[in-house]
Amino acid sequence: MDKALLALAAAFLLAALLGRPLIAGLRYLKFGQTIRDDGPKRHLVKSGTPTMGGVIFLLPFVLVALLLSGGSPTVLLFVSTVLLFGLIGLVDDGIIIMLHRSLGLTAKQKLVLQFIFAFVFIYLAENFLGRGTELIFPILGWKWDLGVFYYPLIATYMVFIVNAVNLTDGLDGLAGGISFQVLLAYLTVCLVAVLQPPAVAVDYAGLGLAAGALAGGVLGFLLYNKYPAKVFMGDTGSLALGAAVFALAVLTKTEVVFLLLGLVYIAEAVSVMLQVASFKLFGRRIFKMSPLHHHFEMCGWNETRIVYTFWAVAAVAILLGLLLLALS
Repeated sequence: MDKALLALAAAFLLAALLGRPLIAGLRYLKFGQTIRDDGPKRHLVKSGTPTMGGVIFLLPFVLVALLLSGGSPTVLLFVSTVLLFGLIGLVDDGIIIMLHRSLGLTAKQKLVLQFIFAFVFIYLAENFLGRGTELIFPILGWKWDLGVFYYPLIATYMVFIVNAVNLTDGLDGLAGGISFQVLLAYLTVCLVAVLQPPAVAVDYAGLGLAAGALAGGVLGFLLYNKYPAKVFMGDTGSLALGAAVFALAVLTKTEVVFLLLGLVYIAEAVSVMLQVASFKLFGRRIFKMSPLHHHFEMCGWNETRIVYTFWAVAAVAILLGLLLLALS
């Protein structure tokens, strides 16, 4: 516990110290965000705000997690997975910046890379860390072994969550604040798992430390990303965070409980899916704009009200998820 909190504090301080010079560097390089024309008009004033800010929390996370954990196989797999997904985002952000447009890699390119990395992560977790292929249903005590079907199902789930976090990153501090809470929850889950390991070969102490390091880095990043944001995390940060929270779910065998722990992410992504389906099938929109946070903007809510409300909803859902695990 002490080591995980030390990792959180160390990563927070590093991110807080690195933030200002990194933002200055991004400004100097003119790595500014291009705002979509079809989004809320009030967001146009954010055009030019430095992006790729995910490096502010990723650098301290990698440094602290590897130094304090001793580089166990579990931590190496977790860190590598986060960085690989972050790399997809880095390339995507780079294309957007260099070509001065609002879209980078094509959806197909991103999905192919995400599925490849998801399958590799799941294969290594199952074959080298003893994750197994079963889903655990809390309280009921059910264990459903999916066998070979675990791979495509969980890879799809992982890619869905990665992109759901990306969609959630649409308001200052929104994705960062929610992800900080989810990471704190998994720090707790990992520390409890040390006493009763769901997977014998997983280093839960090291994994909890790594989750703490990422949580601390994100908290330091929020000093600069809170409203009005001085920097955006970009796809570099959001894809990395999506991979991180779901990798923690896989390694702790909490994919089912993640439906609560990641409730806001899921709601944001589902709102987009429903909006698209409704418009294509019936020619009507369910929401004034999607993802869900934009709907509330169009209803007249200011940005901070939406962010604080979504943070609160996430906190309640996370507490319910932890309660389910405790009762199990």
